[in-house]
Amino acid sequence: MEIRINDQKLDFALDKEKIIGEVLAALEQWISESSHILSGLSIDGESISSSMIETALSKEIADVKCLDLYTNPVSELAASSLVNLLDDIKGFEKCSFEEKGNFFYAWKESPCGMFLFHHMGELFMLCENTFLHGNITPSVLYSITEERLREVNTPTDELAKLEPLINEICERLVDLPLDIQTGKDARAAQTIQVFSSVTEKLFRVFRQLDIQGYLSQSADGKQLAEDINKFGDIIKELFQAFEKQDTVLVGDLAEYEAAVRLKELYLSIINNCRQTAQDAK
Repeated sequence: MEIRINDQKLDFALDKEKIIGEVLAALEQWISESSHILSGLSIDGESISSSMIETALSKEIADVKCLDLYTNPVSELAASSLVNLLDDIKGFEKCSFEEKGNFFYAWKESPCGMFLFHHMGELFMLCENTFLHGNITPSVLYSITEERLREVNTPTDELAKLEPLINEICERLVDLPLDIQTGKDARAAQTIQVFSSVTEKLFRVFRQLDIQGYLSQSADGKQLAEDINKFGDIIKELFQAFEKQDTVLVGDLAEYEAAVRLKELYLSIINNCRQTAQDAK
């Protein structure tokens, strides 16, 4: 059986696979690691619709001459879904009170809703809070969606915009121990909140840079991914210390770990992008 992905013959040796479903399961990780999503399937020239998928997956390999798989980049589908979400928000605002009550249940089954549920869970929850619970206004959700769209379409620009924010929050992290000691609880809480928002955005932008090929997949690139994970552990430890009001640990983590590591991590991402761009020339 010949296997093709986006009309390109795939050099894939069948092992113990007996049916089409087993072949797709074997290829699933490879497709995911290439930052793509399976969007279509064809068997011997016949396009497989959703109603035919169960029968197609159980089809014996011996009875198939050619299996065609069609994929789309995750970033491309993300951008399309976010554009659709902007239209959905406008549509929601025009709905009557009664229509708004049923809007979320139909929306979550749409291609946009399903994509966000599986690939952008945080944004899906914000949509639920807007469309179903009314805890977030449509205008706020619209603004957040525009930001997410910029992160997908122009991740390098969004990375550059982060520099002044990171410099500011690093300065505030250094001041955090003194803020806590002098009773500036509101400022201390705001510092933690801003730090959380900035780091979440950096992580999102990093992911887009990674899946869109802006980052090197060499040893430096893998080290960067490890540094991201280690920094995530520092963030958790800092939040836990802040919740427990362990001022000594909060001070040490904020000044000597979080502030230093955040700036180092940002510069490492910037340098990796630049080096990757130079290597591509």
